[in-house]
Amino acid sequence: MLELESVVAGYGRTVILHGVGMSVDDGEAVALLGRNGMGKTTTIRTIMGLLGARSGQIRFKGEDITRSSPEHISRLGIGYVPEGRGIFPTLSVYENLVMAARPGPWTLERIYSMFPRLRERRGNMGNQLSGGEQQMLSIGRALMLNPSLIILDEATEGLAPLVRDEIWACLQKIKQTGMAVLVIDKDINALLRLTDRNYVIQKGEIQAHRTSQEVRSRREDIDQFLAL
Repeated sequence: MLELESVVAGYGRTVILHGVGMSVDDGEAVALLGRNGMGKTTTIRTIMGLLGARSGQIRFKGEDITRSSPEHISRLGIGYVPEGRGIFPTLSVYENLVMAARPGPWTLERIYSMFPRLRERRGNMGNQLSGGEQQMLSIGRALMLNPSLIILDEATEGLAPLVRDEIWACLQKIKQTGMAVLVIDKDINALLRLTDRNYVIQKGEIQAHRTSQEVRSRREDIDQFLAL
């Protein structure tokens, strides 16, 4: 479904990604792991067209999207939950959800069923929500696009444990629908319960590619890249 081949990208004169290659197949969950500053978010921003690739190729469902606009990439079927959530603070919960809605199985009612607190707060502005509620709204808004792939960058960062558990449970439900998932998160144990495969990025290069079963049996292969 999604394939990156030898992708080079960066900011100004600084190159961050040095030939990144990875893929996400139809219906699977994949994690991109790595310490802070290793290129995880840069990879996601490059996929979404928010940062231009200097060389290499990005394909989605066989289409070259390397130099496509974020709007075009979104319309092709990629939902994005950015680090920092990116909700509209002066729009209501309802308005945030319906503004980018597209026809499909993920309806407003289905989002409200998955996140009952959004139903309760549907008239509240985005800036009146707690951090956990804002994250639920960001995920719900991405799902309202009815994407084939959803990308989540630090979806549980800074949330209370009970809220994190709720988010992980929702991601499991999303995966069970057959939607592909690409996720960045620091909770390795929770990731391994969700993902099928895992890539580790270090200094802008993919250093390891393991199935979750392989990681569970030889955790030290991954931990060596994640230790501070």
